[in-house]
Amino acid sequence: MFRLKSSHGSSITEGTLADGWLRRAGLALLAPIALAGLMGLSVEPIAAQVAGDEIRTAEEIPAELAGPDIRPEVGGLQGAVVSGHPLASQAGYEVLRAGGNAVDAAVTMAAMLTVLRPHMNSVGGDNFSLFYDAESGEVTALNTSGRAGELATPEFFTSQGHDRVPGSGALPVTVPGAVSGWAAALDRYGTISLSEALQPAIQVAEEGFMVTKTLAEDLVNSAARLNDAGQEIYRPGGQPLQAGDVLRSPQLAQSLRTIAEQGPSAMYGGEIGASIASFLEEEGGHLTLADFASHEPEWTESISVPFRGRQVHTVPPNSQGIVLLQMMGMAEHIPFEDRLPNSGELLHELVEIQKLTFADRDRWVSDPEWNDIPVAQMLDPDYLSDRVAMIGDRAAESRDAGFGDEVLAAGADTDEDGDTVYLMVVDSSGNAVSWIQSIFGSFGSNLVDPGTGIVLQNRGAGFTLEEGHPNQVAPGKRPFHTLMSALVTNENGFEMTIGTPGGSGQPQFLTQTLIQALVYGMSPQQAVEAPRFRAGSGTSLSLESRLPDYVIDELRERGHDVSVTEGWTANFGNMQVIHRLPTGVLRTGADMRREAAAMAY
Repeated sequence: MFRLKSSHGSSITEGTLADGWLRRAGLALLAPIALAGLMGLSVEPIAAQVAGDEIRTAEEIPAELAGPDIRPEVGGLQGAVVSGHPLASQAGYEVLRAGGNAVDAAVTMAAMLTVLRPHMNSVGGDNFSLFYDAESGEVTALNTSGRAGELATPEFFTSQGHDRVPGSGALPVTVPGAVSGWAAALDRYGTISLSEALQPAIQVAEEGFMVTKTLAEDLVNSAARLNDAGQEIYRPGGQPLQAGDVLRSPQLAQSLRTIAEQGPSAMYGGEIGASIASFLEEEGGHLTLADFASHEPEWTESISVPFRGRQVHTVPPNSQGIVLLQMMGMAEHIPFEDRLPNSGELLHELVEIQKLTFADRDRWVSDPEWNDIPVAQMLDPDYLSDRVAMIGDRAAESRDAGFGDEVLAAGADTDEDGDTVYLMVVDSSGNAVSWIQSIFGSFGSNLVDPGTGIVLQNRGAGFTLEEGHPNQVAPGKRPFHTLMSALVTNENGFEMTIGTPGGSGQPQFLTQTLIQALVYGMSPQQAVEAPRFRAGSGTSLSLESRLPDYVIDELRERGHDVSVTEGWTANFGNMQVIHRLPTGVLRTGADMRREAAAMAY
């Protein structure tokens, strides 16, 4: 149980390949057959390169072909943490070294991130998480997503002149579930109190922390959209914060202190919830203190699919996590032994798989308490096999759901980024946590409660006003959520935590990274650094510029409307990985596209 505490072959004869070319190709660690093929060199037949259905493993690749990671690799034997900010990772690491377990560290990190990445998550947001219990081998899921208020009928919105749920202001604010997740996780699996877990966040909020270049750049435009209470904190004196400035949030520190002293009831019926509810009522919202008081987190089982002898787990709807499972289930039918990593053919197949899965997502994923969601049918192997067989050589303009009545409204915006943080922990007992936390848009609703200093989410933008739609807004209903957690097990138990921010990009980035790590043998850091695609609506396809030109050209020739992004940008997520090897070594990957950082011992 979690309450156990932590204790202290073929040859390429045309010469070597330059590290710079490897990095541009995004192939930090590939089988020799792949490297040779991408260089246009003569290669032996595939059959000579592959043993059965197995791809060459990392251990078989000559060192001179591997190339260095851009970031140093971090790994350990006892415990590991990765999160969306170095100071949060440090806090979690210190909890592990002090004898805490994976959940103790995860909640400490989650609270820290509300201070350190205030535009991407908050006490006023939601979280989803997966837990691997080393003693039982069970994977459980926690859904804390908040509900719409009792006033939130479609008429409540249309009477105010809206034909859709707005993306900012009081109307898209749903009950914040984050605090309930912190408390529920510790109550079930933790060894420290909620008060103990919140102390590092309280200290940093009160004393301040250095504004990084990344945070300063993020706040330039987003902080300017905040209400007056928000701008006083994140745009003091009407001027954007600069890298190297100290950001202090004393009001948020006091709110966290109140939660530490009073527990989650401070938010759900107590003084913190009362302040937020009163503020939202003044702003024309639909939440009341009774809505806060009635909030409960939901424990449930994970859902999963097999992939190459493993099980890939995620959280069930109202999360979009089922999209990842469909993508991995369809990817099982790709003949990887005949595909070069990051080749035009493979990327085309994955993009087309994404379109099929998103069609199902937009038809079905919603609050299961309000709709009968056919999860088993959506994950049925025969169904996924039939769906993937639809893919041709050309990019499809659109796809319909595989079954069910047509719905008129479009689903979630496939181009939105989602402002979110991720964190993960593995402890010395083998317990693991994979955790995502968010306020949806940058600074969510653009509202900060003047009484508490808490940024409020805009997750209600996942609702629609359309009659008969699965995600039509209703009192007490949970919205469609892009948030999703992921975890991989094998016949011996836990193998990997993996996750990323990125809105609708999340299942796309996860699928690519899982294939690079589990099929092509990349280390977690190399898989994290490899270039990615992000499919949008229609044939729109964004690619990172580190892909070879001829791969980009092939995708254009197949009918994809390609745009190329230079550099390392947040639009392609912030992937995090902890991979436990058969030896017990914990190998990590932390993405430089935002501010992810790993620590291990």
